[in-house]
Amino acid sequence: QVQLVETGGGSVRPGGSLRLSCAASGSLFSMMGWYRQGPGKQRELVATITRGGSTNYADAAKGRFTISRDNAKNTVYLQMNSLKSEDTAVYYCNVKRWSDDYNYWGQGTQVTVSS
Repeated sequence: QVQLVETGGGSVRPGGSLRLSCAASGSLFSMMGWYRQGPGKQRELVATITRGGSTNYADAAKGRFTISRDNAKNTVYLQMNSLKSEDTAVYYCNVKRWSDDYNYWGQGTQVTVSS
């Protein structure tokens, strides 16, 4: 059974930093990534990373966010720097199971950027 445990959300002032973690268990995973859903908005891509380390970022994340993963720990990270108020959202971990690309979602972690 696949389980995802997200940690690292919280409140921060504009310009601050946060690091999100998502520990996955129960399988091997090809793609791992982060999505977010802001107030009144649809869920959107933030960044993804393949098992081999290839990354993809949304334009809003480029230059400020860094995604990484530790395959031995089945964990994906999102380092977020220079945070802005518009980054306020619930951030969701997403993973694809290696065997069949089935998608799993984490429970979400709140990130609030406010002065």
